Amino acid sequence: MNEIASPLAYSGKITAAIFDWAGTVLDFGCIAPVAAFQEAFANARVPISEAEARAPMGAAKRTHIELILADKAVAGRWLAYHGKPSDEQDVDALYADFLRIDQVNCALHSALIPGALETIGALRERGIAIGSTTGYPRSIMDGLIPLAAAQGYEPDCCITVSDVARGRPYPDMILANALALGLADVRGAIVVDDSPSGLTAGRAAGMWAIGILASGNEVGLSLEDWTALSADEQDAHRGRGLPVLVRAGAHYVIDTIADLPPIIDAIEARLAVGERP
Repeated sequence: MNEIASPLAYSGKITAAIFDWAGTVLDFGCIAPVAAFQEAFANARVPISEAEARAPMGAAKRTHIELILADKAVAGRWLAYHGKPSDEQDVDALYADFLRIDQVNCALHSALIPGALETIGALRERGIAIGSTTGYPRSIMDGLIPLAAAQGYEPDCCITVSDVARGRPYPDMILANALALGLADVRGAIVVDDSPSGLTAGRAAGMWAIGILASGNEVGLSLEDWTALSADEQDAHRGRGLPVLVRAGAHYVIDTIADLPPIIDAIEARLAVGERP
């Protein structure tokens, strides 16, 4: 059966960009939440590695803790120390400790990623609305949003995981942005995220998905550590992270938000000839 091109196919411009926060717009390397997870687990006498802390990144933070505890190695260490498997009370205690620690960490790691303001400015000049999503609950964002605003970043909309019924990889936060921004067609929107679950959510929402690699969780290095690497070392990190983001549904993968403007041009060219996400 031959596919028939729909006369209703969207062929307009990009009208909205929906950004993740940590690792995408600020906190190069997604350092704040990782350090908070590690400290919370250390306080519970079950230390976790950075890789274990990063593995579920993108999920709601309470769910993130549940996923860490479900890891076979972590579960084994928890049982060995506490003498019983973790339960809901343990998750609640870890989450409360995480929130306390992350309030401090977010302030320490709130610097915008280089090029973020310039990119947001370029998008606004094109009439593109700026939305945002985050795995942080509203209580964390109430502290982080003013820190970003003081640096010049003020998205038109911020939907947190505590504002919706389901977090990533479900599309709820992204679709809530679409409603809040008054989008006419989701095919004219892009989702920019460093987490696989965020990219999967973007695809589920029917939008173009752009993965962030160098500044994001899959590389997981601070700006100082990343820039200290040789070109070959940086390429090695890209080689490990790129397939993860592609498998999650990324249409494009870029190093940082600074590389986004040409991708908008490329997507608009594809839309103009009838392509869709």
